[in-house]
Amino acid sequence: MSNKETVRELYEAFGRGDVGAILERLDENVEWEPGEGVSDVPWLQPRHGRAGAAEFFTSLGGLEIHKFVPKAILEEGGLVVAVIDVEATVKSTGKRFVEEDEVHLWRFNANGQVTRFRHRVDTWRQVLAWGG
Repeated sequence: MSNKETVRELYEAFGRGDVGAILERLDENVEWEPGEGVSDVPWLQPRHGRAGAAEFFTSLGGLEIHKFVPKAILEEGGLVVAVIDVEATVKSTGKRFVEEDEVHLWRFNANGQVTRFRHRVDTWRQVLAWGG
């Protein structure tokens, strides 16, 4: 299975709410949103390992996701880039945000496991929806 197909399956698992199927495809030491968090928005925080990735999915419970549509998935070597349209409401504030062309970057090792995940979003828009 190609890395591109794996990402497609990960999005299908996300759509079903099957976080376990996603975590199985991650390297034990996966870097999830590497770097420094630029806000206190829970789903934009850096995490490490499968447990950290699981925390990310738990943080998404603060959202009501209205739309999550992968529009393009591109692969080059161990890198997969996905372009996603997302619409969600922050449950605690009732504020909605729309992300057109959100970018997800997936890096894979030789065993086909995700070693790094990062997504590029309009951080300010999400901070405002979070209540910042």
